[in-house]
Amino acid sequence: MVPFFLTLIIVAFFGLLFINLYFRAKVLKVYRRLANSGTSIKAVHIFDKKKLEEEVLIHHPEYKDDILTFVNNIRYSVRLASGLILLITLFTAILMFFGDN
Repeated sequence: MVPFFLTLIIVAFFGLLFINLYFRAKVLKVYRRLANSGTSIKAVHIFDKKKLEEEVLIHHPEYKDDILTFVNNIRYSVRLASGLILLITLFTAILMFFGDN
């Protein structure tokens, strides 16, 4: 049972690493376009759709697609990373409590 959970932890870790690199590449590509255009997006805009619409999208309607792509990729990345971290923690806890049996 220990090798099974250890394998799951390793796979989840590399999955987290891959997701991080993949979304970083996607996000950086869109971020460069937004930065070159002078569009600034704060963390509050990423997690609050109403503020994003009121404070950013109104001022930069020509970059709406890029802004929404950027924000959605960040949100999705955070959700996936949170889930994988939860799985890694769960599998590690299982190994700690039941691994010696």
